[in-house]
Amino acid sequence: MSQHDKRYQKSQELLENALRIIPLGAQTFSKSITQFPLGVSPHFLDRGQGSHVWDVDGNEYIDFINSQAALNLGYNDADVNQAVLKQLQSGVSFSLSHHIETLVAEKIIAMVPCAEMVRFGKNGSDVTAGAIRLARAFTGREHVAVCGYHGWQDWYIGSTSRNLGVPKSTQALTHPFVYNDLQSLQNLFDQWPDQIAAVIMEPMNTTYPAPGFLEGVRDLAHKNKALLIFDEVITGFRFSNGGAQGLFGVTPDLATFGKGIANGYPLSALVGRKDIMALIEEIFFSFTFGGETLSLAAGLATLHKLQNEPVIAHMTSLGEKLIDGVKKIIHEHKLNHLFEVTGHPVWSFLIMKGVEPYKQEDIKTLWMQEVMARGILSYGTHNLSYAHHDKDIERLFSVYNEVLPFIGDVVAKKELHKHLRCEPLRPLFKVR
Repeated sequence: MSQHDKRYQKSQELLENALRIIPLGAQTFSKSITQFPLGVSPHFLDRGQGSHVWDVDGNEYIDFINSQAALNLGYNDADVNQAVLKQLQSGVSFSLSHHIETLVAEKIIAMVPCAEMVRFGKNGSDVTAGAIRLARAFTGREHVAVCGYHGWQDWYIGSTSRNLGVPKSTQALTHPFVYNDLQSLQNLFDQWPDQIAAVIMEPMNTTYPAPGFLEGVRDLAHKNKALLIFDEVITGFRFSNGGAQGLFGVTPDLATFGKGIANGYPLSALVGRKDIMALIEEIFFSFTFGGETLSLAAGLATLHKLQNEPVIAHMTSLGEKLIDGVKKIIHEHKLNHLFEVTGHPVWSFLIMKGVEPYKQEDIKTLWMQEVMARGILSYGTHNLSYAHHDKDIERLFSVYNEVLPFIGDVVAKKELHKHLRCEPLRPLFKVR
């Protein structure tokens, strides 16, 4: 066994065992072997503290995934831990509602522009599916216009390449449009007049909204008597305390939140106008664990910290430094044909481009192999938390200054596969 293989020996053993009894060996698609190349990746983490994690083999990483952007304060935040431990002494789930549900709802209403009422879920998919059911009930329509990634439920995933098992009749009701292209949305309204219940979109992912785009989407939706829903599962409590709607000044009718709302605890929220939200009393949107108190305690502590400490300002400032530095590295090494950095400072992307004879995935696999061997955990995103600091960013720059020109050199010499110690990743599902 090579020294490289030994780095991930225990991880590989655990993966082999997991694959016998767990499909893909993981509970989340983006944590599975479809996203992390076999033999050159850790597949199991053991613990985390701040911005760092340790895998089961004892290797330390600066984490730029942050549990798919669920951690905006960082691992093991002391204030969140204290709140959860205190609540644990009183109980986790009860036979009636607990008053902490109201406390967290009040916090969200105070922070989010569109929030007049709140209902909780556990995952982002719960609340986006609930938002669509609510919009259909409110408008009496069935079709939906979508832009971005909105979870695993039939109503959305049926419009993607991962539509196996979704009835054709359901697939036929969801219609994608193109970000920053108002005409593509207008085309849907023209094709399905008086039939679209809602426009649901990520207000931003890899690209900033063009001037007037979000306003234009809102106006088109309202002109056609459809609801506007912002999927803020990632942007919420990261782009600003009020989410992307707070940052960009465009208020939707409904919005969905998750991930950073409780710093990694399973909590999500559907919020919006009171006249729309009141209809939840008539539709069915109900969970045994919707009022589970440990996640709500984590949420209350997280939201309090967001209100009282410069969490967003710190992440944004650090992210601006990161983007500027990575752009400089790409420019200095003349690698613009291979790499590009885009996105918001707290959620930026290193875009890798295919260069003949190599596909984008070939280059990404070699990049992942090399950065993880140097203690950087990422699959192309830079998801920042309050726990990240300047030393983390400087270490990222040091690694990129080694890895990016190395990849540029082996691509130019057409020797990429000579240096790749695993099978390259292959595109199985593109979410954005």
